[in-house]
Amino acid sequence: MNNKGATHSIRFKLAIPTAEYEALYRGEARDVQVRAIDNRIVRFPGSAITKFLTHEGIYGTFTIYFDDAGKLISIERVVAG
Repeated sequence: MNNKGATHSIRFKLAIPTAEYEALYRGEARDVQVRAIDNRIVRFPGSAITKFLTHEGIYGTFTIYFDDAGKLISIERVVAG
């Protein structure tokens, strides 16, 4: 994953079953909001996690990287499901 330009990172866990993710796919929801491991609230576009979608959904521990302006640089899975 390319984290070049990232100055900050936050780790979080996701457990999104396929049925719930379908709301993002259909456009009923646009963003994902999670509570980070350090208790901060993180919001990012659902499209940023599409590559992690399996038949069961999206599960695991992830790290989001962003710059000083809060712009998303990348998300990577640290631990699967």
